[in-house]
Amino acid sequence: MRVKLVFYFLLVILFPTITITLLGNLMYRNSMGDEQNINTQQMIKQISGNIDFYIRDTENIINYLSNDPKVLRFLNSDEVNNNSNDSTINNDAYSSINSFVKLHPEMAGIMIVNENDVYVSDIMYRISRDPLTNERWYLKAIQNPKSINLFSKPVGRNINNVFNYCADEVVSMSKAVIDNRTGKCVGVILIDMKLDVIKQVIENVKPGKTGFVYITDSEGEIVYSPVNSIVYRIDKQWFSDKNSEIAIKKIKGKDYEIMNTASEYTKWKTIGVFPLDEIQKVITYVKYYSLIIAVITLILAGILAIFFTRSIIRPITKLRMLMKMAEEGNLNVHFNNKYNDEIGELGNSFNTMIKEIKTLINLVQVEEKKKRKAEISTLQAQIKPHFLYNTLDTIQWMAKEKEAEEIAQMVSNLSSLLRTGLNNGDEIIRLRGEIKHVESYLMIQKVRYENKLNYEISIDRNILDYNVIKLMLQPLVENAIYHGIKEKRGQGKIVILGNLENNKIHIKVIDNGIGISESKLEMINLLLKGNGSATNKLGYGIFNVNERIRLNYGNEYGLTYSSVYGQGTTVDLWHPVV
Repeated sequence: MRVKLVFYFLLVILFPTITITLLGNLMYRNSMGDEQNINTQQMIKQISGNIDFYIRDTENIINYLSNDPKVLRFLNSDEVNNNSNDSTINNDAYSSINSFVKLHPEMAGIMIVNENDVYVSDIMYRISRDPLTNERWYLKAIQNPKSINLFSKPVGRNINNVFNYCADEVVSMSKAVIDNRTGKCVGVILIDMKLDVIKQVIENVKPGKTGFVYITDSEGEIVYSPVNSIVYRIDKQWFSDKNSEIAIKKIKGKDYEIMNTASEYTKWKTIGVFPLDEIQKVITYVKYYSLIIAVITLILAGILAIFFTRSIIRPITKLRMLMKMAEEGNLNVHFNNKYNDEIGELGNSFNTMIKEIKTLINLVQVEEKKKRKAEISTLQAQIKPHFLYNTLDTIQWMAKEKEAEEIAQMVSNLSSLLRTGLNNGDEIIRLRGEIKHVESYLMIQKVRYENKLNYEISIDRNILDYNVIKLMLQPLVENAIYHGIKEKRGQGKIVILGNLENNKIHIKVIDNGIGISESKLEMINLLLKGNGSATNKLGYGIFNVNERIRLNYGNEYGLTYSSVYGQGTTVDLWHPVV
C-alpha cells in the first residue's frame, strides 16, 4: 500500500513536471530564436537607418552648396582657373565649403569641380595634370544628375588631401550641380566622409558576444567591416534574392545565422552575422537548469510522498500487526487510538471486537466448567458412590459365603472399575491406575465371552507413575471387542503395550479382530485429525478420548488407527510425559 501510494504520488508529480519542463524548453527555444531574430533585424535596420541619415545629411550639404550663390558664381564664371587661387570668386567658394567643414567633423574633405576642370577645395588637391572631369566619380554624377553617387574605397583617383586619408578610411559621394536657369550641369561636388562615422554606428550595437555587422555597397563590395576572418568567407551570392533576409550557413565548421537589410536610398546592404551556438548555449543552460530543478523537485516530492504515505500507512501497519497477533491467539492486544479519522474508527472497532471475543471465551469457559460440574454432580448424585461401594462389598461377601468365587471376582472387578472411573471427580490419573481400570474391564468381559476373548498387558514399569487422562484405554478396548473380535470367528485376543518413545508415552492397543476396510480406515483417521465430527462414524468414546488428549496437550498427540482387513487393528495412542 505504501509503494502504491508513493508510486501514484510520484506519477502525479512526474507527469506535469516533465510536461512543463519539455514544453517550457521547447517554447523558450522557439521564443528565444524568434526574439533574437526580431531584435537582430531591428538592430540591423537601425544601423542601416543611421547610415542613411549620415548619407542624407551629406547629400543635403551638397544640395545647400549647389544653391549657394558663391558656389554657383564659381561654377558659372569663366574667369576662374586653377592658377587664380587668390581671386575673389575662388575665395568666396572656399569660404562656403569651409563653413560646412567646421560644423561636420565627420567630413574628410569637399571638392567642387566645374565643367572647365577648375576645382576649389578645403584640403583636397589634384595629384597630376590629368583632368578631373574624366574621373569616374565626375562622369557618373554627370550621367545621374538627380541622384547621389556613392563610392566605397575610392582608389585610383587623381586626388589626395593634406591628411593623406587612404581609400579604406573614407567613403566618397558625388552629385552634379544643375543650374536652375538653364537646366545645365555646371559641375560636380565631391565629398569624402570618414568611415569612423559608420564604424561608430556599428560598434555601438553588436549582435551577441561574438557576432558582428558589416556594410556592402550595391555591387556587393565591402564598405566597412570590423576585423574578422569570417566576413571574407561570406558569399555575396547568398543575398542575390532580395526577398531572402535570413540565411543559415556553415562557415569554418560552425553554423551562422546571417541577416541583411537593403537600403532603398543608398542601395547598400547592412548584414548581421552571429553564431547559432550562442543561442544554443543559452538554451542548453536553460534546459540544464530546468532538468536540475525538475530532478530536485522530484526528489523533494518523493521525500514528501514517503513522509506523507508513512503517516497514513503507519497506523494501518500497526493495526495489521495487532490483527496478526490476535489471529495467532494473543488476545491481550490493544490499539492505542490517537487518530480522529477512518483509521481511528477501525482501531476502535478492533478493540471492541477483541473485547467481545475475550468476553465470549470467558463465558464459554465458565459455561463449560459449570456444565462439567453439573454432569459430575448429577453422576455422583445418581450413583451414590459410598452406597454403591458398600452394596457391592456386601454382594461380594455373600458370594464368597456361598463359595461362588466367579461371582465374587466379577463384583470385585466391577467395584474397582467404578471406583477408578469416578476417581473423586479428577480428570488426571496415574497410568498405573488406568491400567488397573482397563484390566478390571477386560476381566469382566472375559467372564462374559469366556474362551472367545483373551488379553495380554505389557507396560514399561518406568512409565507407570506418569499422569495421564483417565478413561482413555477402556473405550479403545471396548471398541476392539465390539467392532473387531465380536465379528470374528474363533478366539480373539487383545494386546496392550506401553513404553516411552521420543519423549512421549506410546501405548498400543492391538486386536486380531475382523479389521477395518481401507476406505473406512482413511475416513476414521481424517476424522481423528479434526476434519469433521467423528461421533456418528466412530462412536462417542473413541472421539472423546482423542479430543480430550488433543484439547489438553495439542494436536501432536492423540489417536491413530492402522488396520489390515481380516487380520486385525492397531490403535496408537500418544500422550505427553506428565
